[in-house]
Amino acid sequence: MGFRIIKTAAATLMSILIAAAVGIPNAQSAGLLAILGVEVTRKRSLRTITARFLASVVGLLFGCILFWFFGFNYWVLGVFVLFGFPLIVRSGFKEGIVTSSVIVFRVFGQAEISIHVLLQQVELLIIGLGSAGLINLIYMPKTEGTMYRIRKEVDGAFSVIFSQMARTLHDPHYLWDGKELITANTAVQQGLMAAEREMENHVIHPDEAWNVYFYMRKEQLESIQVMMQLLSQVYQCFPHGEMVADLFDQLSGDVLAEEYTGRTEHLLEALEIEFQRMDLPSSREEFEVRSAILQLVRELELYLKIAKRYKMPVAYKTANRGWVKRKGSI
Repeated sequence: MGFRIIKTAAATLMSILIAAAVGIPNAQSAGLLAILGVEVTRKRSLRTITARFLASVVGLLFGCILFWFFGFNYWVLGVFVLFGFPLIVRSGFKEGIVTSSVIVFRVFGQAEISIHVLLQQVELLIIGLGSAGLINLIYMPKTEGTMYRIRKEVDGAFSVIFSQMARTLHDPHYLWDGKELITANTAVQQGLMAAEREMENHVIHPDEAWNVYFYMRKEQLESIQVMMQLLSQVYQCFPHGEMVADLFDQLSGDVLAEEYTGRTEHLLEALEIEFQRMDLPSSREEFEVRSAILQLVRELELYLKIAKRYKMPVAYKTANRGWVKRKGSI
């Protein structure tokens, strides 16, 4: 049973009991409105409830005008749907079409237009949508643990990718299926969605750290895909490839570190200096392979720059202090 179902049940029961207590006829309509108002995040709930309330007011006014001029006939409901729905959509409240229909159909069922009836519908809206909003604001499930688990999955996939790239540079004939690329991409997309939900659950001062982290990983994954294309052009083993392989081995461990160490970046700077001291290629094959390796190093440098550009702390769990901030990611 999902937590949203539990919240919906609680909001439905609360709204029906309150509506019955204040004496609103057919109090179960409040429960229907509460069901329509429950959302997955606090911010989305506020937007949805506001839109549905305003849409219901627009629909109620338009429906009352139709009933006033044409009476309470069934064909008038068809006219309301035909012209009222486009009016509500043009007003910018398309999420509230169903809630407005509930209110207008209630007025039709009572076959009366009066201040008392109109106020009763407004009370019903406040009770039904308000109960849903209150339940949403009271509690939303914490997602820190979920995002931490996804981050570990992403970091683990990245670590395997770099390890496999290093192995390929050591042995150009080594075959790797690259399934970790798919795993990393899937986990990054899940992380972005979870981070977006977490931000929407904080109406005031949302924490963007997780969103920044997963967006950084998304850009880095694109850089890794470019590296894979360059790696496919390395078909012979040269000392340059061995040196870059050691760099990827280092990166494979650094990507799992809880804090940014900068070791890979320092090794990369030393590697570029070493490349400049080495002799020029002596054959066309060596030139092609070394050119691909050099471009691979440039792409790796871009990968590290992405990490520095998006450097922002995200939470990780410790045995003693619970959730603390991680100083950076690579």
